[in-house]
Amino acid sequence: MISYAQWGNQLYSGERSYPIVKHRKKIISAGLVLILLSIGVLLMRGLNPGIEFRGGSEFTISQTKLAGNQSLAYGILDKVGAKDVARVSQTGSGDADSGTMGLRIQTLTLTVGQVEQVRQELVKAYEVEAKDVTSTVIGPTWGADVSKKAAFGLVAFVIMVALLLGAYFRNWMSPAAALFALLHDFVITIGVYALTQVEVTPATVIGFLTILGYSLYDTVVVFDKIRENTTNMHGQSRYTYHELVNLSINQTMVRSINTSVVAILPVAAILFFGGYFFGGGTLRDIAMPLFIGMIVGTLSSIFIASPLLTYLWDRKDENKAHTAKVMRARGGDIEDPEAEDFKVTTANIKVSPVKPGRHLGNEHQPSRKKGKKS
Repeated sequence: MISYAQWGNQLYSGERSYPIVKHRKKIISAGLVLILLSIGVLLMRGLNPGIEFRGGSEFTISQTKLAGNQSLAYGILDKVGAKDVARVSQTGSGDADSGTMGLRIQTLTLTVGQVEQVRQELVKAYEVEAKDVTSTVIGPTWGADVSKKAAFGLVAFVIMVALLLGAYFRNWMSPAAALFALLHDFVITIGVYALTQVEVTPATVIGFLTILGYSLYDTVVVFDKIRENTTNMHGQSRYTYHELVNLSINQTMVRSINTSVVAILPVAAILFFGGYFFGGGTLRDIAMPLFIGMIVGTLSSIFIASPLLTYLWDRKDENKAHTAKVMRARGGDIEDPEAEDFKVTTANIKVSPVKPGRHLGNEHQPSRKKGKKS
């Protein structure tokens, strides 16, 4: 059994290769199905907006030894008829040395009398002083303002990405493939939220926007390797564009995996263990979209963006002519660029880097100092 390092070296040298581009139709179709399913779930179930978006009353207990007993809060809210729409969660505030934790209770908008009733009941039930229980009324306009700014930021981000990638790669195909991968990641992440009905807070919106940057970074790394391997591609007749793209995906696969693992581990720690030690709150609200988006973004940069790029490049006549030239050089008789066989690269062709290392000559070797004669 080979080691992880050996596996990576084999992928980079072309000794081992996974035919991702060859199965691009199935892979991209699967991505489209996931997008449609996510949209369907979103339309049927919708998102579960937090109190910042729908408005309501919030009570905060700064320190209590009974924070783990959330049924007390639900019982108090049941008296005012707000139990079914309430959310009770522990917070990171409190004193770890004394074993106390904070508690946050969110519910629909209550009257002044109901707020005071609930506040007094919380003081008695959780055995705290009156100053340790605060109440706040949040209006839905604040959440609406956050949503508008987030939408504006998203549109500005997409426009800047399209312009910068177009200028960097000097074509429109790379930005189009990268933006489709971003759409794939964003829609699927939102679909998971609609399916699980996890509450969406302003911190969640920040997480949504953050995963776009991460996904884009991973995609640009792969695209940059594709550009490196396809430079002066038409001057050789050994490999087709599809094969060089597949080589680039395999060469960057280990880097994508390593980057993702390093990024996902701390996010997973916050998501799965932070809630246990510090309670729910802003950190967990940010961590969940990051956890989902990083996984989906890594997969999309490998299996969605790059294979889609080959579809877009197939539209160029010079690429069709070059592929025909490569096929004729291998002894094939494929003449029709529109033929189905023309678009499918040969699976058993071993593709290695186009620019292998070479010896630079003795003049480039380090010189030795002559020793003194005794």
